[in-house]
Amino acid sequence: MDRNVGSLDRTVRIALGALVAIAGVAAVGGYWTAGVAAGAVIALIGVVLVVTGTTQRCPIYAGAGIDTCDTER
Repeated sequence: MDRNVGSLDRTVRIALGALVAIAGVAAVGGYWTAGVAAGAVIALIGVVLVVTGTTQRCPIYAGAGIDTCDTER
C-alpha cells in the first residue's frame, strides 16, 4: 500500500492518538469512569491513530481514495 497520509495529517494523528491512548489507559486503570472495556477500546483507537500516523498509511483512506500525502510518487 502506498503512503496516503500527509505531514499535517500525520502530526495530528500522532498527537491526538497519543492523547487518546493515554486517556484509554487511564480509564482501564480506574482513573476515569468510562470502565475497563470502554477504556480498552479508547486505547486501541489511540494506538491505531499513532500507527497510521507513523507509517503514513491508512487503509480507510485507501478504500475511500483519499490521499493527503504532499509528495509526488
